[in-house]
Amino acid sequence: MPKVSTEHLLEVIRSLTKSEKRNFRIHSERNNKSSDLLFIQVYDFLDRFDRYDEKLLLKRIPKLKKSQLSNIKAHLYKLILASLRRIDKKSELDISIRDQLDYSRILYNKGLYRASLALLDKTKKLACQHGFFSSALSALEFEKFIESQYITGSMYPKAKQITNETADLIEKLTLTHRLSNLSLSMYAFYLQHGHIKIGSIYDEVTNHFISSLPDVEYKSMDFYQKLYFTQSSAWYCMMTLDFPNHFKHAKKWLDLFDEYPNKKQSETTLYIKGLHNVLSALFMNSATKKFLGHYDKLMHFEKSDKFKITANELSQLSLYQTLHTIHKIYLTAEYSKNEKHIPAIENLINENPHNWDSHRILVLKYKVACVYFGASKYDKATTLLNLIINKNYSGIRQDIQCYARILNLAAHFNLGNETLVSYQVRSVYRFLLKMDQQEKVLQEIFKFLRKTPNILPSQLKTEFRKLRAILRPLSKDPKERRPFIYFDIIAWLDSRINGTKIEVEVQKKIKNN
Repeated sequence: MPKVSTEHLLEVIRSLTKSEKRNFRIHSERNNKSSDLLFIQVYDFLDRFDRYDEKLLLKRIPKLKKSQLSNIKAHLYKLILASLRRIDKKSELDISIRDQLDYSRILYNKGLYRASLALLDKTKKLACQHGFFSSALSALEFEKFIESQYITGSMYPKAKQITNETADLIEKLTLTHRLSNLSLSMYAFYLQHGHIKIGSIYDEVTNHFISSLPDVEYKSMDFYQKLYFTQSSAWYCMMTLDFPNHFKHAKKWLDLFDEYPNKKQSETTLYIKGLHNVLSALFMNSATKKFLGHYDKLMHFEKSDKFKITANELSQLSLYQTLHTIHKIYLTAEYSKNEKHIPAIENLINENPHNWDSHRILVLKYKVACVYFGASKYDKATTLLNLIINKNYSGIRQDIQCYARILNLAAHFNLGNETLVSYQVRSVYRFLLKMDQQEKVLQEIFKFLRKTPNILPSQLKTEFRKLRAILRPLSKDPKERRPFIYFDIIAWLDSRINGTKIEVEVQKKIKNN
């Protein structure tokens, strides 16, 4: 078995809960009547040790030959998945539907055509009822195959019915796939570029979004079509800094689960993600009161909604709870008060028990660095920012990579490392040119940072005021708003001018608004 498959086997064994392990062992020993089978011994070894050691494995199991190992691991992997499938079959409707399709094939092979057709019809209706149109089409295709054998005596009326049903399903699937493709492509653009407002990338994304939207009324769509439409619209608006409409579409996404309440159980991950997008939209709109209401709903999700939470859903829930806990600190500007909670978040990021991807880790590290910066812990901020700067995050969130460098310069400036700032400005400027990140805001910041070594201490406040006078009107320009999402430059300048902490200036701004 290839190394990657061995890794997959280890991952699935480590992911098993106590009840899942017990279910696997009961099923395996019941079917094989012997607890000393080689694959059971291999399972026990892999379950006991954190690290895979093939030499030790062969030594501990003398009857096991090296030539057998690959096949035994493959067999063990299949048995574990089969065991998990039996558990999930009770709660996952799509697994049950696929089983019904398999049973209909078994009945057909036995020559029990009418029984097979009856099961197919039942399965097809169930699949359509719950929006599993691909499975419904598979049932129709098999039904068509059986009827084409001229063995049921109902060819003429049935042929017309199957043809009409197939055409209707293909039309629904075409629309669903068109919208799901748009949703996926919008998210892919966001992962690569983050927030955009001007330039060729903005034009490319906008043209793609508009040209890909189908000319269909929203009210006539089914659940999944509405879901993909709202996802696409929410991600497009978020990407292009249209935060009021981002909230509008994110709320429609979440409201779908009130319109289709049964989907909250079967599509829990999408519900959690919808709640996350509503919170993100409220955060971007600085709607603190509404944010706190939805934040409580997210934090108490497991208690208020008594669903069976899968490992995947737990991973998503933990991610969004962590992210929006940081956003809550931003909205209240209580950086110093909440700094004590940040080490636990850092440990979670570093240990990464939920296998979060590089994009998630990058975002969380940057946001934690911003909390440290807001709490005036500039040395801790630079430590995290350097982890982002020195790692190759190729093709992921170029915007965050750029602003991590800007924030790092500001942190070093506050630490009194003017010489280091002067040295790093050029390399950061080259990086931003390469990434096509040249807003007026950045240009003005670089002009200021370049001349800092030549500014006398007595002139610094005057220069800070000049820079603030230039940036203030830019902060209200929609085309120049992006830099202020990542770093409250005005609050930083005010803190330098007034000799106060950044969080004090942010709190003033919050009270005035």
